[in-house]
Amino acid sequence: METLSQPDFGSQKFKSNPYPFFARLRAEAPVFRIVGPTREVGWLVTRYDDVVTLLKHPGISKDRLSFMTQEQLDKLPWLFKLFKPLAQNMLSRDPPDHTRLRSLVHKAFTPRLVERLRGRVQALADGLLDAALRKGSLDLVKDYALPIPVTIIAEMLGVPASDHRKFQRWSNRLVSNTTRGDLLLSIPAVVMFARYLRTLIAQRRSSPGDDLLTALIQAEEAGDKLTQDELVSMVFLLLVAGHETTVNLISGGSLALLQHPDQMERLRQNPALIEPAIEELLRYTSPVELATERFALEDITIAGTTIPRGDLLFAVIGSANRDERYFENPDTLELAREPNKHLSFGFGIHYCLGAPLARLEGQIAIQTLLNRAPRLRLAKPVESLSWRTGFLIHGPKRLPVAV
Repeated sequence: METLSQPDFGSQKFKSNPYPFFARLRAEAPVFRIVGPTREVGWLVTRYDDVVTLLKHPGISKDRLSFMTQEQLDKLPWLFKLFKPLAQNMLSRDPPDHTRLRSLVHKAFTPRLVERLRGRVQALADGLLDAALRKGSLDLVKDYALPIPVTIIAEMLGVPASDHRKFQRWSNRLVSNTTRGDLLLSIPAVVMFARYLRTLIAQRRSSPGDDLLTALIQAEEAGDKLTQDELVSMVFLLLVAGHETTVNLISGGSLALLQHPDQMERLRQNPALIEPAIEELLRYTSPVELATERFALEDITIAGTTIPRGDLLFAVIGSANRDERYFENPDTLELAREPNKHLSFGFGIHYCLGAPLARLEGQIAIQTLLNRAPRLRLAKPVESLSWRTGFLIHGPKRLPVAV
């Protein structure tokens, strides 16, 4: 058998089907050493139970800077210092800072408040499909899966419609990094995104609105809840995380259904199946392939492998969601799968705040697509599709279909 070696996370071959590699890791090397995009040593954790352990382990941190000495901080590569203004958010913090920051926004994403967005999401889906049906074809990513979550999160934050394409372009650049070269190429996006957010915040300070950004600014002005850097970083996180996962859920989920016409027809004939169907598509496609990096605060042993203090750890969600020890026939798409405790929204204190919104958008987008496009089919062979590159994400880059 071929020796296990680190794959090219940016290659189309790997991104189109990473699951055989993950299966080998689970069987042969459940904690697997790699060299990350910043040339640091990291470890892929691939079994379901080990991923859960990693995501809730008290000896593992999201904030590497908090336990470094000043001497270590001074030695950090300049790239870290460049990205720092956009990393002062709840995703990159441990308690109590994480708890404080999360409390400022969690109320906007409760299931009850998210449900109020149903009509707006439905109107967006219908409007986009009206145009596609007149044309007879569409790129399911660019023309459908992308505009829905981008528009919703931007409207929640009060971002002008004219700027949606701009921030989405920067976001795509920042989540597409797999090599040091990619990180260098993303520098202009970091600079422009940070500058844009500061300008937007300044505008909203002078002209408050009825939106989430205004609420965050008012929290910052109330004192000791949010610093200026945290405000910039929080808005950055909400804009990026508020659409990237859902784009991949809608596009990747639609592709999975097109590849399994029996399941697609089953969902068409039984609309009540949409909620478990979305959970299964989240499990089967894993829109977030790897959770964002964590750091060992001490030497930690997982599955018999000791990770030295300070090393990076990556929970491989795409592997855990296909773990045969936890899911029966994990490589089979079964829309009514039960139980289905997938990890696509994470686990523990960093569980995805926007999960209710992503679920709502996914349910409406996919069900509306199937209802209104009964002749939906791929416009090119699956083997020729292009896939998004990036260390953390998984989904088609373009998905041409005929309707």
